[in-house]
Amino acid sequence: MDISHIEHIGIAVNSLDEAIPYYEGVLGLKCYAIEEVADQKVKTAFFQVGGTKIELLESTDPEGPIGKFIEKKGQGIHHLAFAVGNADAALAEAAEKGVTCIDKTSRKGAEKLNIGFLHPKATLGVLTELCSK
Repeated sequence: MDISHIEHIGIAVNSLDEAIPYYEGVLGLKCYAIEEVADQKVKTAFFQVGGTKIELLESTDPEGPIGKFIEKKGQGIHHLAFAVGNADAALAEAAEKGVTCIDKTSRKGAEKLNIGFLHPKATLGVLTELCSK
């Protein structure tokens, strides 16, 4: 798999309006984009930290993946995303190596990235996202 860097760390939050002031006011980061990804039932806010991004995730539907995550585990780190050359090829390679994939092929995510997830039961408990442009 051709991982080049950590693309972002996804953090589930109850409210972007409550979370953004912490990242900006306390940590001194600047939110550079807010975007809704309707098919994933999520609204995102992005912060750049060196070569990595922080993605805050607010559920737009309690039955969506972030809503269910927060209900079960509360706010906190949701996933770790790696940049790869081709998300479809990386998902296929992971599946060939016996990793359970949530996505068989990539789909469109925030920032127009092609994304696919590996199941946390197959990745030592860490929901893993593979991203490509």
